[in-house]
Amino acid sequence: MKFKLKLKNIPKYWRFFSELHKYESMTGAENVSRRDLYPCLDDRTSTTSFDTHYFYQDIWAFRKIFESGTKSHVDVGSKVDYVGFLTTITKTTFIDIRPLITDLPNFEGKAGSILEMPYENGAISSLSCLHVAEHIGLGRYGDPLDPLGTVKACQELKRVLAPGGNLYFALPIGKPRVCFNAHRVHSPDQILEYFSDLKLVEFSFVNDQGNFLQNVSPADARNAKYGCGLFQFTK
Repeated sequence: MKFKLKLKNIPKYWRFFSELHKYESMTGAENVSRRDLYPCLDDRTSTTSFDTHYFYQDIWAFRKIFESGTKSHVDVGSKVDYVGFLTTITKTTFIDIRPLITDLPNFEGKAGSILEMPYENGAISSLSCLHVAEHIGLGRYGDPLDPLGTVKACQELKRVLAPGGNLYFALPIGKPRVCFNAHRVHSPDQILEYFSDLKLVEFSFVNDQGNFLQNVSPADARNAKYGCGLFQFTK
């Protein structure tokens, strides 16, 4: 496999070294040490690529949190870029088994597990967990193996959510399956069952084609293969 990948890259390296030679022959070119070469071979694309799940879910949750006007927010394990952006609009606490160490203003990082969060019952009025729960119990991030990891994570999120509080939750949706040890895929109906004692405020999702469909019925996502379900719940 590695040998095939190297063969596939030969034309790209040929172009790289041809352009390096051309660059070095140009007036004003710096002295390029061969020790400093850093070939970037795959960035010549016709459009800017992006991960549709993370792109749309982070925008969706950020906008909702901003519009809520909350004075503080707690996130569990989501993408750190999203967490950093949240600090520009509200006091943000980030919980993760691998704590984020930074002196960013308006930020507090806490070491903790989504299965045992350091909060009393009903303590959090604004809470998010984006593309995290599907990993719990598969050992990918050093957490203990547990087939009920996602179910238990949802139970803990419900426990700490305050009455009237908002939970912004996202994970892969489609035909239920385990892609060990990367993630699980859940049907939208499974997630609604896990949070059956909460009220669904909104469901949006990113479909298999990468399109963002806002405020639709969970039934619209039942035939997805690997979409991203975005759920806003309240207690």
